Amino acid sequence: MNFAENLKAIRKEQGISQEELAEMLDVSRQAVSKWESGNGYPEVEKLLIISEKLKVSLDTLMGNEIGKNEAVAEKKLTNPSGEISITSPNEGVIVRCSSVVRSQKYKGGKNSPKFALFAQENPSAARRDAANTFLGWYMTEESVTKEIGEIMKALNEGQETYALKYSVKVKRSFLSVKLEE
Repeated sequence: MNFAENLKAIRKEQGISQEELAEMLDVSRQAVSKWESGNGYPEVEKLLIISEKLKVSLDTLMGNEIGKNEAVAEKKLTNPSGEISITSPNEGVIVRCSSVVRSQKYKGGKNSPKFALFAQENPSAARRDAANTFLGWYMTEESVTKEIGEIMKALNEGQETYALKYSVKVKRSFLSVKLEE
């Protein structure tokens, strides 16, 4: 399933109409309809709000849009025998986790980040119950994939801490995120 199918299924499962979801998110019903038909995606900030309002992880919401290599990397990152503390200097976040997941590619302007990275704090729980913490923004698939690889290596080596190296600093406005120059 992809984002559009997941959003629709989760909304229906929770007995929420498109209009009710639109009100919860402060968007039009047409916007929700567009997302559910696969004709567009919400802004990154809206994805975080959708996840919170529907009480589902971003991983669940985004579904199988993660490429095959990232899905394999996600499975390899899960380290049942240990956790790692990840520090995100650009976001001011420190989180202890045993796996990370990335978002699908976001459609944004030239100076907007294209990927987000999340720490999954409870990967052994059912996917909808897993707690995800936002870690950082990335401009390219190469940079987020490289970050995931280095986190995986640190986990496999049993390191206790890791500081993000490839995330970018951004400026946030009401409904947009732009690279800080």
